[in-house]
Amino acid sequence: MDIKTIRERAFAMPLTNPAYPMGPYRFIHREFFVISYRTDPELLRAVVPEPLEIADAVVNYEFIRMPDSTGFGDYTESGQVIPVTYQGKPGNYTHAMYLDDHPPLAGGRELWGFPKKLASPTLAVHTDTLVGTLDYGPVRVATGTMGYKHRELDKDALGLALASTPNYLLKIIPHVDGSARICELVCYFLKDVRMKGAWTGPAALSLSPHALAPVAGLPVLEVLGAKHYVADLTLGLGEVVFDYLA
Repeated sequence: MDIKTIRERAFAMPLTNPAYPMGPYRFIHREFFVISYRTDPELLRAVVPEPLEIADAVVNYEFIRMPDSTGFGDYTESGQVIPVTYQGKPGNYTHAMYLDDHPPLAGGRELWGFPKKLASPTLAVHTDTLVGTLDYGPVRVATGTMGYKHRELDKDALGLALASTPNYLLKIIPHVDGSARICELVCYFLKDVRMKGAWTGPAALSLSPHALAPVAGLPVLEVLGAKHYVADLTLGLGEVVFDYLA
């Protein structure tokens, strides 16, 4: 294989059989269950990278079902997203994500810098309750519950917020000597959002300590509310807004 061919094909690994296809990446009937909770502000400041600033001592814990995703298939994800500000403007910083499918795990880390690890999340309706769980190996580390569709939310306003809010990631790719070759703050947006429904209800969240899935490191002090919504959307590719190695 000549150098020109390598350059043309080199968008993902392995070169001759990439773990995921080229984008764009469209998600159909993507289902979100998001529980907002108050946590310890000092612990929150310790994990949010500068130049981002925390907006409040709040964390959004997410369970997401993705049954129809371009190139990634059918999978489930769970993790923590932190409301932040960057240059005075509000946004979201993804602190931790756990999922059960290799292509979006590899693509999410390599393309955008999503902090993804392999685990076993679920999201399903059990009788009258929406239930999200996260298991790391045999250990249950997160359980979220909400009354199923107790009250309808303004889906159009929620869709506008999803499409207009910048999302931030800390992308790290090491050099062959183990040092950081890429260390960047990345920004991306959700695009072509089409909301199908949005609801809320009484909610609860339990996080348990785990050495390798430390979601309980940002403890639940007070549950502030929850949202359950379904949308079609495209995951936009990112741009670098801050280079830590420059």
